[in-house]
Amino acid sequence: MPQRILVTGATGTVGRQVVAQLLEAGAEVRALTRGPADLPPSVESVRGDLSVLDSLYTAVEGVEAVFLVWPFASAEGLEAVLAVAAEHARRVVYLSSAAVREHERQAERLIERSGLEWTILRPHAFAANTLRWAEQIRAEGVVRAPYGQAAMSLVHERDIAAVAVRALTRDGHDGAVYELTGPDSLTQAEQARVIGEAIGRPVRWEETSPQDARRQLLARGWPPEAVDGILRAQADMANGPAPVTATVEQVTGGAARTFRSWAAEHEHAFRTNLRSAQYSG
Repeated sequence: MPQRILVTGATGTVGRQVVAQLLEAGAEVRALTRGPADLPPSVESVRGDLSVLDSLYTAVEGVEAVFLVWPFASAEGLEAVLAVAAEHARRVVYLSSAAVREHERQAERLIERSGLEWTILRPHAFAANTLRWAEQIRAEGVVRAPYGQAAMSLVHERDIAAVAVRALTRDGHDGAVYELTGPDSLTQAEQARVIGEAIGRPVRWEETSPQDARRQLLARGWPPEAVDGILRAQADMANGPAPVTATVEQVTGGAARTFRSWAAEHEHAFRTNLRSAQYSG
């Protein structure tokens, strides 16, 4: 019988890929959604919310494994969610991060004590994070930001999902903590250049001050602690190449995708709308 797997965060950057790859693997996929969601017709959508415990009983009934994205900045409530999941599922795969922030560390500890078979994924920076530059690149072919020499080993969301699917559907991953990276360390300025090569239009990096970046992010409504954490991390990343792991290939048998390949797949997001440009004055 096909495995039935519950996916939380099913419409997110990684969750959407997990859904697609589970379907390709022949699994039955159930998605926990808070409202109508654009998912493949074969996916069973169940209304629920991780913060509302009573809404989870139907979602976990009959599932063998859970892909867990915990969207909160606190681990409060997670222990109860895991207890509900453990009534049916035997396995959980948790999407943490390489930063292992305090709430993620607390979540990892609760998962390790849950009685479920567990696997923890700690991806480094997502390649998809560069989409935040798309508007600047479309408009002017420039990225204005601090720390152009901050180095990252950007990981493709498909590779994160591929590791998750292996851990969800196959034995041998219980108790594993997987640190996931792409195959190369690239500075932010190099990332901008690669995007330019993908769209056939030069993209230049224009260094700005951390203070300017902080003011802009705060003006967009970002919490001060999040802004300061991002800027501190980028300052640290400017001290040398980012670490690169072979975990994706070791788990999946396929080499990790490069940022160049990601940029080629997403070049449409960075391209100028030619028709709009033609009639813009």
